[in-house]
Amino acid sequence: MLFTIGQSEVYLISPDTKKVAIEKSFKEISFCSQGIRHVDHFGFICRESSESGGFHFVCYVFQCTDEALVDEIMMTLKQAFTVAAVQQTSKAQPQLCEGCPMQSLHKLCEKIEGLHPSKTKLELQKHLTTLNNQEQASVFEEVKKLRPRNDQKENELVISVLRNMYEEKQKDHVHVGEAKQALQSPAENAVNEVPSSAPRFRLDMLKNKAKRSLTESFESILSRGSKARGPLDSSGAVDLESSMSSTLSSTSKEPPLCEKEKDRLPTLRTENTVKTSGSVCDLSSSADNSPVEQSVTLPQQSFRRRANTLSHLPTESQESLVPVETSPSVPQRKLMRYHSVSTETPHKRNDYESKHSQQAIGADSPVRTRRHSWRQQIFLRVATPQKACDSPSRYDDYSELGELPPRSPLEPVCEDGPFGPLKEERKRTPRELRELWKKAIIQQILLLRMEKENQKLQASENNLQNRRLKLDYEEITPCLKDVTLIWEKMLSTPGRSKVKFDVEKILSAVGQGVPRHHRGEIWKFLAEQYHLKHQFPSKQPPKDTPYKELLKQLTSQQHAILIDLGRTFPTHPYFSAQLGAGQLSLYNILKAYSLLDQEVGYCQGLSFVAGVLLLHMSEEDAFKMLKFLMFDMGLRKQYRPDMTILQIQMYQLSRLLHDYHRDLYNHLEEHEIGPSLYAAPWFLTMFASQFPLGFVARVFDMLFLQGSEAIFKVALSLLGSHKPLILQHENLETIVDFIKSTLPNLGLVQMEKTITQVFEMDIAKQLQAYEVEYHVLQDELIDSSLNDNQRLDKLEKANSSLRKQNFDLLEELQVANGKIQNLEATVELLLTNEGKLKQSILTLEQERASLLKAVEEMQKKIGGTDGKPLLTRQEHMDAF
Repeated sequence: MLFTIGQSEVYLISPDTKKVAIEKSFKEISFCSQGIRHVDHFGFICRESSESGGFHFVCYVFQCTDEALVDEIMMTLKQAFTVAAVQQTSKAQPQLCEGCPMQSLHKLCEKIEGLHPSKTKLELQKHLTTLNNQEQASVFEEVKKLRPRNDQKENELVISVLRNMYEEKQKDHVHVGEAKQALQSPAENAVNEVPSSAPRFRLDMLKNKAKRSLTESFESILSRGSKARGPLDSSGAVDLESSMSSTLSSTSKEPPLCEKEKDRLPTLRTENTVKTSGSVCDLSSSADNSPVEQSVTLPQQSFRRRANTLSHLPTESQESLVPVETSPSVPQRKLMRYHSVSTETPHKRNDYESKHSQQAIGADSPVRTRRHSWRQQIFLRVATPQKACDSPSRYDDYSELGELPPRSPLEPVCEDGPFGPLKEERKRTPRELRELWKKAIIQQILLLRMEKENQKLQASENNLQNRRLKLDYEEITPCLKDVTLIWEKMLSTPGRSKVKFDVEKILSAVGQGVPRHHRGEIWKFLAEQYHLKHQFPSKQPPKDTPYKELLKQLTSQQHAILIDLGRTFPTHPYFSAQLGAGQLSLYNILKAYSLLDQEVGYCQGLSFVAGVLLLHMSEEDAFKMLKFLMFDMGLRKQYRPDMTILQIQMYQLSRLLHDYHRDLYNHLEEHEIGPSLYAAPWFLTMFASQFPLGFVARVFDMLFLQGSEAIFKVALSLLGSHKPLILQHENLETIVDFIKSTLPNLGLVQMEKTITQVFEMDIAKQLQAYEVEYHVLQDELIDSSLNDNQRLDKLEKANSSLRKQNFDLLEELQVANGKIQNLEATVELLLTNEGKLKQSILTLEQERASLLKAVEEMQKKIGGTDGKPLLTRQEHMDAF
């Protein structure tokens, strides 16, 4: 786990899952401390919100590798907290209220902090004198009740009482700034009082409108429009109100309540007269003032809903029609205009509906069905679709309002309608329930499968995107289709890890190019071919520890690895995100290798090698290929702490320049420029720290094929091909700057020529000779610096070590000879047994031949005597 301290928060990141395990801001951390008994532990207490809405505190404890790391973490946390506090105070200076009760308590606590209990008591007594008599008496009473034993207990008790007292004061306290604002605001509040109340009134109006149906408002609009047509319509409107009031009075069981509602009508109308009569708001207000709104406030059992039509009248409400029919002042036609509403056209009416209306009204009734205009017919079809009853889910949204909204006057009432009460739902049989359960389970299984498939698709899409992001570089040698087919054929060979391919064929394929999307797999293929060619393992084989087991362990190189993560390919999009997926995968590889190879641990330059591998394959495969390069190819020797092999490589490069490019060698020596000034990063990072990724990928192609020899070839080819440009510079700074900065950016064409030259070079013998030469010169240098006695001691030590090695080799030789003798005896015994078996086989074959011959003679004699055809040998055997 990686513990990261930011500017205002701390993170705990899991490199395995590439996720943030813990993320806490400094404001949430209330306490942080190092372990007392276990000094390699540290922890902090955080405030976290609970599910119930409150807060609780959680303590996180962490273990580090040693105490020094904990000290460093605690120091870093202290610095981070201090800097964050300074930044917070600099951003906004809080305006403290000096008269605040809690502020005075805070000042008191600061004054008595760290004092002796007796001095603290005196300060508390001084502070108590600033309180009024009642507050002092309450404090003394509390202290007297509990009777503390000593001054410390008494001081704690007084502070707790004062805190409770000041907290109560704080609730009613008005800060100085707020008080000033309160003095300035009365005039503004007086101006803004009406506008603030207006939105509330409008909100209440909208709520009331939401409780009524759309069709009810439309009918009110139509009724007001009919009133404006003439005195005849106005009389009809009066009749509507009178008939409605008579209906309410005849069916109501609480007359005083109805009278109150009637008295309330004029007040509502006077409020609505403020609006313009011709506006839309006037129409909506008229809808609010309809008699139906009065009926909502009444109990449901005290009146009949207006939703009933004359064609769908309940039996209880027929009494309300008697006063209306006997009224001499109102014609019946106007009553039908407002109460007889049908969704059918005048020409086509439902038979059942017409019969029921005849039964309800009577055959001699003067009431006639009014023909509707074409606009009203369109409106009625849209507003009131024919339904036998209300949808049960129609009023679900109004359940939170406490009461159901009124039904539309255009819809029939279903509780006691002519069709009778609603039929209860038929109970499902066990078989139907079982089928429903089965269907639900199948759908759930399908849903889970679809979710898994979606997750797989998302994962594959993310993998493709990461792969595309990784391979975001320009190739040096573009691979043709024919070469790609050759590689795909070799990679798809069954059992390729056990099949040896022609070396010349592989070398030719690598020289022609390696497809970028197959490069990682080709590198693994070249490693398999190397193992088949070199059957014996390396002198120092790595430990066979699983990669996942290594990730669970802690490494002492963690700090150095984390520092170098940001320096490794900082411009590449896969590694640019701080502690992103690329950096965490790279961290895992370097951490695992530092645990696997304790001698090397971690060295600068390894991050670039692991990074190039990670760009072309998965994390675990990149770790395996890193092991192959380090142990099998022998690259780990140059990363040892003494760096001896790196010094040998620098000598070998100088000797190659001396033999192949003498003028360039002399130019560099003239300005005292050794290869360690410019070539050390080439060998430690395989050219990855300075050169483009396309060029580095080609270097790795040759590295997997030829080993560390490829690095010398590339370095020699780069310096030799750009020799004229290097010779133009005449001082150390410009020469080194050209080799480090200008040389890596000379262009793809020049780099491709360099790679082509590398495949034509062969310097293996020279490198071996230069290595021996380096050791001889080193021994001569050491011998020249020693006197005779020291030289004698050295020779004696060398002689004794050689004798010991000789004795060891003699013992091994004797053991090997004994094994050889045993094997030879075993071989002789096997050969003897083989000879005996061959002899017995010959004897048995001769006996078989003689027996077959005897059988044939006997068959001839039997056939000659009986005159019957002779049986064949097969028939003779079948007869038996």
